[in-house]
Amino acid sequence: MEKLAVAAAPRGGRGAEEDDEAAEWAWSWGAGTDGQLGNGGFDDHYLPQPLLLPTRCRGRVSLVAGGGAHAIALTNDGEVFSWGRGTHGQLGHGNLENIPQPKLVKFLENHTITYVSAGWNHSGFSTDSDQLFMCGDGSFGQLGTGDNHSRNLPFEVAYFNGRHIEKLAFGMRHSLILLKDNSVYGFGSARRGQVGKLVSRNQKSYNVPRLIDGFPNCKIVNIYANGDHSAALDESGHLYIWGRALIGEQDDDQPREALSSLCISQVALGWHHALVLSGELYTLGVYRHQKCDLHGLGNAAGKPSNTSATSSSHDHPSSLSTLEKVPCINGERVVQIASGTEHSALVTDKGSVFTWGWGEHGQLGLGDTLDHVSPQRVDIRDKGPGSLGVYCGSGFTVAVKLA
Repeated sequence: MEKLAVAAAPRGGRGAEEDDEAAEWAWSWGAGTDGQLGNGGFDDHYLPQPLLLPTRCRGRVSLVAGGGAHAIALTNDGEVFSWGRGTHGQLGHGNLENIPQPKLVKFLENHTITYVSAGWNHSGFSTDSDQLFMCGDGSFGQLGTGDNHSRNLPFEVAYFNGRHIEKLAFGMRHSLILLKDNSVYGFGSARRGQVGKLVSRNQKSYNVPRLIDGFPNCKIVNIYANGDHSAALDESGHLYIWGRALIGEQDDDQPREALSSLCISQVALGWHHALVLSGELYTLGVYRHQKCDLHGLGNAAGKPSNTSATSSSHDHPSSLSTLEKVPCINGERVVQIASGTEHSALVTDKGSVFTWGWGEHGQLGLGDTLDHVSPQRVDIRDKGPGSLGVYCGSGFTVAVKLA
């Protein structure tokens, strides 16, 4: 039987006016049993709900990072809020508690944070004073601290002291760091080649940062990670991928250029697929939530159709592993993309949010738990000026009016 959307949980005395204000600029939906929706409760929600970031954050959020079941919000003046699953210390609050409402990471109050990333159970924060702090699960060396210990408070990784960090990107059990000097480092699980060339076949993980070589003479502008995949994008729009195979059947422990015919501007990685934006939007990898391919599918505007699956097929991947064009969205231009483990999202130039993929926990925000193979419009009651950003965790989605 199809489930109904779960009612929003009580919000601990917040006034109706404050809730209405939150509903106008920050939303979340999908899996919520660890508090990752940040709405004060521990239930799944199948429609967008207010994300309870403090009112003073309105218009100041520059980035949200979604992990396995936790999330991190960064403001444009360097404050950090985290919420959701904390059982490995990944929230950075000094405990192992699940927290269902965004909470300031007080340990970092005296630092100006410039970038954040969230892995499955670990988190990272770079500062404007060239420091890297990590917390959460370290059992695969993904904290880069030289040991396999977990930490519930942000811990400084001495290796990067004084080295300007541009970007962070974390996968399930590995971490990537992009420095201003154009070098890319990786640490954590290495069994699929996701942190670069293996020293030996017996080496399953690295708990200290190691340089990932194999890039051509190019300027790297962004890095990406999810699951056991890694990717980088250079200033000319060339995409490099390594780790678990997205194309073909062989893992690769060195960056290899992919889709050389495209000039790519944005990338989003999932567990079995990737989104690439190159004027038009494409999906690369294995489709695990469809019973046919995308050829000929219309109805990208989100109208009810037979493109949904009544039962999830995500445990049985198909053999399809190709580049597929995502159906157009009634003339709207895609300006931002995001991917969770098994679902995808985008924002258009008209401020519309579309989602598709695995929907078992309501992470598509369509009011049900169906899977969809083409983008479906999410009904967000967006009021006021400002651009919208959308972000995905494992089985949940966040949308925020950006700074």
